[in-house]
Amino acid sequence: MTGLYPKINDHLFIKAASSDATESETEYRSRITEWEDESFLIEIPMQEGSGRLKKLHIGDELSVYFMSEGGIKNYFYTHVLGFKEDVIRMVRVRKPAEDEIIKMQRRSFLRVSAELELAAKTKGGSRFLVHTEDVGGGGTSFWTDANVSLELGERLQCWLLVPYRNGSNEHASFEAEVVRMKELENGRSLAMLKFVNIQDGERQKIIRFCFERQFDFRNR
Repeated sequence: MTGLYPKINDHLFIKAASSDATESETEYRSRITEWEDESFLIEIPMQEGSGRLKKLHIGDELSVYFMSEGGIKNYFYTHVLGFKEDVIRMVRVRKPAEDEIIKMQRRSFLRVSAELELAAKTKGGSRFLVHTEDVGGGGTSFWTDANVSLELGERLQCWLLVPYRNGSNEHASFEAEVVRMKELENGRSLAMLKFVNIQDGERQKIIRFCFERQFDFRNR
């Protein structure tokens, strides 16, 4: 087993795909109990705080991350292959390929190309609707036309529509600052924003989308 993979007894943090938006956002903790050639076994995932066990079924899709040295989160997608009955019941899940594990440094954020709907309001009360060019856990960029006038350093209150693989949608709200404007000859401009005021839960909505999109890119 290479150093890219979690070790036996390492904790995993798991979200299970669900048509229920609340359930799909619920995080469970588990622990690796055994490695096999093409799979590994984990304890039944438990919700922290409530102690509620997550009932899983063969084929359930799981979004998983584990921590490695230096505070790095390592994300991957997998699915349930079956179960093993021993002293305790364990869940057998597919072992991801090494290139399916995405590392994220504590202070760096994955950024992906994505055309998402973004509603924004200026400090003066002007509102406009645009589509993003890319998005990440630290900021976003979008194209504007001549009727949207923005200045460097200007702050915007934003609402981003975030779609997920399971068909659900979330709205992420944040305050962002215009840090760069790139003008084109046709009168359009690319506005680049960094988040300056965003709740961790709102940022996690965006990060989840980015990892799902990155995973889709790798599997095309």
